[in-house]
Order: sequence, then structure tokens, then C-alpha cells
Amino acid sequence: MELIRQCQPSTIDEWEQWYFENAFTAGKRNLKVTPADLKELGERLFEKITTIVIPDWQEAFRSLTLKDCEDYIHNLTINRTFDGYLREKSVVNDGLVKIFPNVVFVESPAELDHSGDVDYMGYVGEKAFGIQVKPITARSNFGNYSPSERMKAIFTAHGFFFSHLSNQPKNSRCQRMPFWGESTQWFSSGK
Repeated sequence: MELIRQCQPSTIDEWEQWYFENAFTAGKRNLKVTPADLKELGERLFEKITTIVIPDWQEAFRSLTLKDCEDYIHNLTINRTFDGYLREKSVVNDGLVKIFPNVVFVESPAELDHSGDVDYMGYVGEKAFGIQVKPITARSNFGNYSPSERMKAIFTAHGFFFSHLSNQPKNSRCQRMPFWGESTQWFSSGK
């Protein structure tokens, strides 16, 4: 993204030309990237997929058992859900509560959790905001966030004013910060 932001192209042709004039490999020897380099990468990817990935997956599928599937579903439903629950509570109760003592944090209603992806609500006086806790490995990107109609309806039903989020891309940006081993994100107008 850094290169395309430097270029600020109006057309894909302009971007392609600029890329091949300005792109260099990272490393000890910064070599100019050429169309042949991209072709070679495509050939190497094809070779790896057809000779390693597909055979490995075929073998994995052939050896898959009913017990493997049952164990996976159990782990996902019980173990990972419990781990996520403890993680959310720890981020809020062991971290955010101490850093922001004037904010009252409350677990979100089930409707917001399921349809709005809001784990906790934070209240400052009459104002409220939602928090979603994800492992830092999730690398979620809410930069182009667009709430669904169902999510807007859930917020409205619970008495939350939604218009700030619905026009958020025009006047605010997504802030990100690692916190307690998790990736935290929130929208801010920068004020």
C-alpha cells in the first residue's frame, strides 16, 4: 500500500507503469521488480501448490476420521469459546477498567454480541460505545467498516444512537493499539 499511496494513480495502467519503475525488492540487495519477477513468482506458486499443497491436502483428507471431526467441533465449541471468554474478561477487567476508571464496562446484551460483534459496552455518563476483543493474530481490518441493517436495528432497539457509526468512514478513522496481547480497535474523529 505504501507504493500505491506514493503514486496516487488515476488508472490501473498508470499504477502498473509506476510500480515497475519504482518497486524494489526488500533485503540486502534492493533489486528492481520486473514483470518477469512477478511471472516467476506465479510459476513458483503454481509449482508449490501442485506438487506440495494439493498432495498434502489429499493425504490429509484421505486420513480424516469421524473422531477428528468430532474433536475439532468439541475444541471449537468448548475450549476455544472458553478461552475467548476468559480473554475478553481479562482485557476489560484486568486492563481497561484500571486504565479508564471513569468508564463503566458492561458485558453486551446477547443481541449485540451475536449480530453486532460487540463484546462489551463502555458507558461514560449518558454516552456509550461498543468494544470487540480479538486476538492480535486476528488482524481484523475495520477501515472500511459498514454496519449491516440488522446491526443498526439491534443498536436502535437497545436505545443506542447509531448515526455516528453509519457515517464513520467520512469523518473518523480506525485507531488500533495492541493491549494485553490483544488487538484493540476504535473509531475516532481525531478530536
